[in-house]
Amino acid sequence: MGRNIKVAAVQAEPVWLDLQGSVDKVVALIQEAAKNGTNVLGFPQLFVPGYPWKIWTEAPLNNITHNVEFLTNSLARESPEMDRIKHAAKEAHMTVVLGYSEREGHSLYQAQSFIDPNGEIVGHRRKIKPTHVERSTFGEGHSESLLNVVKTDTCKVGGLICWEHMKPLLRYYEYTQGVEVHVASFPPAFEKPKDSSWLYSMTAEGSQTACQMMAIEGATFVLLATSIVSEANREKAGYANAPYAKIPGGGYSQIYGPDGTPLAKALGPAEEGILYADVDLGDIGTAKHFLDTVGHHTRPDLLSLKVNASFVKHVHHD
Repeated sequence: MGRNIKVAAVQAEPVWLDLQGSVDKVVALIQEAAKNGTNVLGFPQLFVPGYPWKIWTEAPLNNITHNVEFLTNSLARESPEMDRIKHAAKEAHMTVVLGYSEREGHSLYQAQSFIDPNGEIVGHRRKIKPTHVERSTFGEGHSESLLNVVKTDTCKVGGLICWEHMKPLLRYYEYTQGVEVHVASFPPAFEKPKDSSWLYSMTAEGSQTACQMMAIEGATFVLLATSIVSEANREKAGYANAPYAKIPGGGYSQIYGPDGTPLAKALGPAEEGILYADVDLGDIGTAKHFLDTVGHHTRPDLLSLKVNASFVKHVHHD
């Protein structure tokens, strides 16, 4: 007998560099999804306060003012702003996976918080290795960020951020935790520019391919959530010196079944909304009957994964 739930993935524009406006929009999207009976809702990468694309297009010394503004408008895990989001999830009786820039003191981390239908953060993680120039702005997640699957009232929900989906060992460890619905939080992305050294893996289509492969490999539902950029916000979003960015655009959200089937009608790249799918969690069993990469379709006697789960502390007392 299957378990039927409704899942949803956001495709929307952040309120760039505006913490209070970002929280308002997150709450509004949760309320909109609640009206449609959503059980699990996934948000894009760094939706609060928007992915800082300027770190890719400007020299670090030219970005100091921007980076301070970005820090100021980032979200603390324990804060009145987060309390508003938690309350909205509770009112909606919904599991929410929120992608945001987490501020802890004067350091920033790319974070996902898993908020349950009781309005509690039951899981929290940070991107374990920021990508390329992201390392100039964001710190790294540690061992606690490897525990990226939580049990909710409807299913086991997991999550990864952007190019964490390119890390085979990280994906594999999530599969061992029994993920059923995975939230893939990604930033805006575009087509590959002609006559450029831009990587296909950095395009919208490349990101979709990675998420579809994870659905197949892990026999899990995948909610790919992405942001968009409007022409009015091109400069504020950091795309003033990015002629390759087809703005308005950047969105490529989708929902994949455990055999890789796209389950939602895609929105246009510049279209804001929420994608929905009514899913039967029993379909996971069917997919795993053929391919269970942490069960009958593996050889742990030949290949296995070593995990360092020790908790890292800044200070140790004898």
